[in-house]
Amino acid sequence: MYKSVANEVDLALFNGVWITVWREKGYELEFGENALERSIIYNENGEPIGTSELKRYYADHRSSINEVAPFASHPWVVNAKGQVGESDKIALLSSYRGKGRYTDYVLSSICANAANHNITCIVSLLEPVFMRALRILYKVPMQKLGGKLFYKGDYVVPAVMDVGYINQYAHQFSWYKSLVNSGN
Repeated sequence: MYKSVANEVDLALFNGVWITVWREKGYELEFGENALERSIIYNENGEPIGTSELKRYYADHRSSINEVAPFASHPWVVNAKGQVGESDKIALLSSYRGKGRYTDYVLSSICANAANHNITCIVSLLEPVFMRALRILYKVPMQKLGGKLFYKGDYVVPAVMDVGYINQYAHQFSWYKSLVNSGN
């Protein structure tokens, strides 16, 4: 299951998970103040095991992701007319990676958060194996903006996802799970 960060305790759990994963992977830590929404993914025992974050995307210098790839000129971004988000802090603790159902929740949290904020297009820098899984196993409508490149500690692939399509046709995606928000 997953839920939105609702308070300082949730935020501490969120930060603990993604920081653990970032350090393990050798990524540079980047803290941001302007997240639209943050989600924590939990295992069946209620332990926090993953995260995702949604930020507003800007087609100018306010979104540093533009330094990596030409996101602003991609047709999906242009056609989204400002309804664009940036997915960040996608993380699963190492012992939960490759177990399918947890990736379901990470991906579902990204899509549900986008829907909550009227976002139809997501830009992101994705770990190459994760991106391949999204394209092949999960059939996520997405496009690469070039090959893998080294960025802040590891290789990533710049990509754009059509979350508007996923949210409009959610019934076509067996992995899509509803948001669970206990209101804590």
